[in-house]
Amino acid sequence: MEAETVKKKRIFSGIQPTGTLTLGNYIGALRNFKLLEDEYDCVYSIVDLHAITVRQNPTELRKACLRVMSLYLAVGLSPEKSLLYFQSHVPQHAELNWVLGCFTYMGELNRMTQFKDKSQKHADNINAGLYTYPVLMAADILLYMSDLVPVGADQKQHLEISRDIAERFNKIYGDTFVVPEPYIGKVGGRVMSLQDPTRKMSKSDPEDTYVAMLDSADVIRKKIRRAITDSDSEVRYDPENKPGVSNLMSIMATITGKTMDEIALEYGSKGYGVFKDAVADCIIAELEPIQKRFNEIITDKAYLQQVMTVSAERASNIAYRTMLKVRRKIGLAALKL
Repeated sequence: MEAETVKKKRIFSGIQPTGTLTLGNYIGALRNFKLLEDEYDCVYSIVDLHAITVRQNPTELRKACLRVMSLYLAVGLSPEKSLLYFQSHVPQHAELNWVLGCFTYMGELNRMTQFKDKSQKHADNINAGLYTYPVLMAADILLYMSDLVPVGADQKQHLEISRDIAERFNKIYGDTFVVPEPYIGKVGGRVMSLQDPTRKMSKSDPEDTYVAMLDSADVIRKKIRRAITDSDSEVRYDPENKPGVSNLMSIMATITGKTMDEIALEYGSKGYGVFKDAVADCIIAELEPIQKRFNEIITDKAYLQQVMTVSAERASNIAYRTMLKVRRKIGLAALKL
C-alpha cells in the first residue's frame, strides 16, 4: 500500500521593491528562504502595489522590481520550487482587497501603528491606500490560503488583523480561508543599524546605517569601519552595554557559524580595527558570489521575462480558484466564459 503524500504547508512572504535590500534582509529572510524550499510550499511576492502608497518614480520602480527578483534568484531560490512573482501581475490581489475591506472595521485600521508612523514621514501624502494597507496585506496572505507567514516585530499587527478578517469571514460564510499562523523557524540574527544599534537595520534609513546586498567590497569595508562601537576596546558580546560590538559579533556569528565565545576568544584583545576588518571580510565573502550571479541574471532579460510569465500564470491559477470560492460565498453572480 502506497504511503499517502503529505501536503506541504504553504508559507507566504511579501517584500516591497523600494529602497535597496540590505544585509539585514539577507540574514533575516533571503538567506533562510532557500532552506525552506524542500520543506514548505513557498510563495514569495514582490509587493509592488504596496510600494505606490508612497510616490514612486515609475522608471525607478520598474528597475527596482527587477532587481529584487534578480536578487531572489541570485541567492539560489528556484522558480520551479518556489513561487516568485509580482503582486501587480495577479489582479485578484486588488479584487480580494476590496472584498476584505468590506469586512474590516475602521477601529481596527485606526489602531495600526505603522500608518501613524508612515503618516508622520509622508505628511504631504497621507492617502487612503496607506490607511487600508493592512487590508491589502491580508488579501496577499489569504489569497494563497497561506498556513504560515514569517513576521518581524513591526509586522505582527498586520498578521493579527489578517487572522481577524479571515476568522470573521469564515464565521459569516463558513470555512473559506486558512487562518494564517506566524512562522517561527530557524531565522538568522536580527541585524541592527550600524549607526544606531538599538534599532533594526532598515533599507529606508540613511545609507551609512546599513550594508546593501549590492554594495562593493570597498563600500562594505568603509561602512563597517565607521560602525558605531564604544570607547572600550574589548570584543565581547554584551548587547546592553556594548550594542554596537554585539551587533557586529552577531553578524559574524550568523555568517560564519562561529559562536560568540569563539569570536570573543579570537578577537577579544586585538582591538576594534582588526575585528571590524574581519567582520567586513566575512560579509564580502558571503555577498560576492551572490553579486556575481545577480549581475548575470539582471542582464538576461529573456530569462527574467520567462520567470515572470510562468510565475504570474502559476500565481493566477491559485488566486483564481480562491476568488471563485469567495464570490460564490458572498453571492456574486457567476460568469461562465
